[in-house]
Amino acid sequence: MEDLNRESEGSRSNIEKTEVVNLADEGKNEKPVKIGVNFPKDLKHELIVLLKEFREIFAWSYQDMPGLDIEIVAHRIPVKLECPSVRQALQRMKSEIILKIKEEVEK
Repeated sequence: MEDLNRESEGSRSNIEKTEVVNLADEGKNEKPVKIGVNFPKDLKHELIVLLKEFREIFAWSYQDMPGLDIEIVAHRIPVKLECPSVRQALQRMKSEIILKIKEEVEK
């Protein structure tokens, strides 16, 4: 029923509100995860306990992933230093196309 009401109100975001839960022990670096506020209360505590039990699986920084090749996680754009950078002109589109793009994005 909630989905029908949402559809009748027009297109809105499917992203629900979340709350941040820290999986770290007291006094250690934060290890935040987000849980939806609409998650059932009876399962919420069980989920947090499960996430804390397996928190060593998650990575919060690159240091948490030993053996990861830096070439995978680092992005470089090769440029010639002797060539000046050029700012390209903004691409204009017809208003009909802009409306079609907006409709597709809202889908």
